[in-house]
Amino acid sequence: MYWNEQYVYDGEKTLPVVLRNYTEADFEGMIRIQRECFPPPFPQELLWNEAQLRNHITLFPEGAICASVDGKLAGSITGLRTTFDPAFPEHRWEDVTDDGYIRTHNPDGETLYIVDISVSPQFRKLGLGKLLMQAMYQTVIELKLERLLGGGRMPGYQQVADEMTPESYIKRVTAGELRDPVISFLLSCGRKPIHIVPNYLDDEESLNYGVLMEWKNPFR
Repeated sequence: MYWNEQYVYDGEKTLPVVLRNYTEADFEGMIRIQRECFPPPFPQELLWNEAQLRNHITLFPEGAICASVDGKLAGSITGLRTTFDPAFPEHRWEDVTDDGYIRTHNPDGETLYIVDISVSPQFRKLGLGKLLMQAMYQTVIELKLERLLGGGRMPGYQQVADEMTPESYIKRVTAGELRDPVISFLLSCGRKPIHIVPNYLDDEESLNYGVLMEWKNPFR
């Protein structure tokens, strides 16, 4: 099981952070954080419910990690194991993740697939998103998997969709010419875009596109 204690800086002040596997006692706080992170127009039916969270800690507890700051729940990241064929990359989030219930989890899968990452707005700019992602990289290494993979939303695309294709948008974001709230964050975490998937997720801001972002296990 996962447990990691460290500090983050809030200005000049240091705050203690614990990254650990989440439990049933965290469910209420995690549902609250998702509401804070994904307000409408994001589809509210896609936010966590207790049945989904219970499956996470039952089917793949290694992929259920949260962060607390000074004892207060601040964010979480969730994954499952799956198989992935780079020759056939297109899929929908709901199919791979079983609509977030992760009954599709394959204990023999070589890929750790990110289902969700959420950090409460009041704790952003502390670097918690990167710490959560690093915890999953460590899980990939510990389990001797080939890669971490997941589809990133591209919420900035809606604003420029009349001017460029999704491929052009991601190329410019990757080059640093544009900034996207999600894709730029994933790039800063070491993830690499490998494929743009249409109809990945019902997401008005991304025009339903998702970008498959990969991190390969450097020890494989």
